[in-house]
Amino acid sequence: MNTLFLNTKKYATKTAPIGGWGLFLLLLLSSCDKTITEPVFDAYVPASLDEKAGTWKPYVLTSASQVVVAEPKAANSTEYQAELSKLKSSISAITPEQRKAVAYWGAGAAFRWNEITRELAARYNVPPASNAEGKYPVPDAANPLADPKFPFANPPYTARALAYLSVAQYDALITAWNYKYKFNRKAPSKNDATVSTLLPVSDLPAYPSEDAVVAAASYAILVAMFPGEVPYLDSKLAEAKNARIWAGMNVDSDISAGDALGKAVGALVMAKARTDGMGAANNQTLVLGFTEAAKERGIKETWVSQETPARPPMLPNYGAVATWNFDKATLVKIRPVMPYVVGSAEWQKEFDELSEINKNQTREQARIANYWADGAGSYTPPGHWHRAAANAAHEAKFSEVKMARTLAMIGTAIMDAGIACWEAKYFYMTPRPQQFGLKTSIGLPNFPAYTSGHSTFSAAAASVLSYVFPEQAAKFETQAKEASDSRVFGLIHFRVDCELGLVHGKKIGDLAVVRAKADGSGL
Repeated sequence: MNTLFLNTKKYATKTAPIGGWGLFLLLLLSSCDKTITEPVFDAYVPASLDEKAGTWKPYVLTSASQVVVAEPKAANSTEYQAELSKLKSSISAITPEQRKAVAYWGAGAAFRWNEITRELAARYNVPPASNAEGKYPVPDAANPLADPKFPFANPPYTARALAYLSVAQYDALITAWNYKYKFNRKAPSKNDATVSTLLPVSDLPAYPSEDAVVAAASYAILVAMFPGEVPYLDSKLAEAKNARIWAGMNVDSDISAGDALGKAVGALVMAKARTDGMGAANNQTLVLGFTEAAKERGIKETWVSQETPARPPMLPNYGAVATWNFDKATLVKIRPVMPYVVGSAEWQKEFDELSEINKNQTREQARIANYWADGAGSYTPPGHWHRAAANAAHEAKFSEVKMARTLAMIGTAIMDAGIACWEAKYFYMTPRPQQFGLKTSIGLPNFPAYTSGHSTFSAAAASVLSYVFPEQAAKFETQAKEASDSRVFGLIHFRVDCELGLVHGKKIGDLAVVRAKADGSGL
């Protein structure tokens, strides 16, 4: 086998020494440049192929054999030999742009589609502006590119999109693993030593293509979640599948079988998404009832929008959306206790803490508040933690199916955290510090305070990541605490919102881990 590995560097940019005026210009330009240089993520041979992944428990499918994949042609068949000849012709005619695509997708299919989803979330994380009548138009899924664009990819929406994406990838991949080892058709270069490859080749069977499986499943989710991006997603889908041909990793029948499998699984996962209650999450008619119920529970002063004109609260019924890792009875059972009420000694102590920060905020507190803000135009706290999970799994050289399992675990935990947090927010309807004269420079969320979404999302994510990467548990727990503290330092939350949000999120993450320990992976 003639293997032509792509020569990639760990980091994408480097500079040569520059002096005098040239140095001044470089510093001036760099001071204005807000681009974040990302490391280049290289392809690798997985630390383990996870050969038994076809027996792991799916989230939506009934089993890894629910979707049927046809048996492939034998390696010595006329049809397969013709595919090998066509593959070698494609490799010999590869262009520089195609090589770039191979390098990009070589980092891993689940890894890249997660990244694409985060980028889309950031692009669509734009709150609708008020119109001349002082109202806030609601984005329209049937006309996604009109103003305001659909979706408004706020934290709950982003959490849900990433959860369904990751579940679809995971269920599709354990199905693929089932058939890979059932049919056991080797990679093209292992059947024909004259096939040149541009990526490392493992002993993983090639049929159906895991990259095509992930691409088709991801596409099925994303065209539903981001309907205005169909042309962009079409191009990514085609590139993802073609890159495996250009790299010499799969023949056409590997790709077509993977594509069909991914489409089928994606359709089943989207069928669940359409019945999870998200369609009623923005039911504004419930807000008055929520407010009155909170007052009856003893909340003396309830949350009201601080925007002018007043903006309807974000997704007041998101707490009724279906959860992944526990039922509604458990959601109620783990709901945080009632917070301090306005005017109590405990409330005054926490307000005084915020007032002191307001007057004497340190540079470090400001740094932390801004680093974790994840506001409009970002991929939100759920995206922040998905990125951490994907990067850690890539660094550990997880197989494609283990990468997907990690992302599905954290995705469902974070979505559950959003659902449970939003249920608590509208159960108690507590005000934010801004109702009492404090200002914030990092963006004011338009929904009740208790508990802190950042804290709940982060603790749930840290719990899952600590299970998957126990040697890094202290780091993830420290990051979750910092994310939580950032909302106090940014004057967005009272400390009780954050501290009990961490407790709540940890319970939610632990429930995701309970499910993971029973999924048959032994991991």
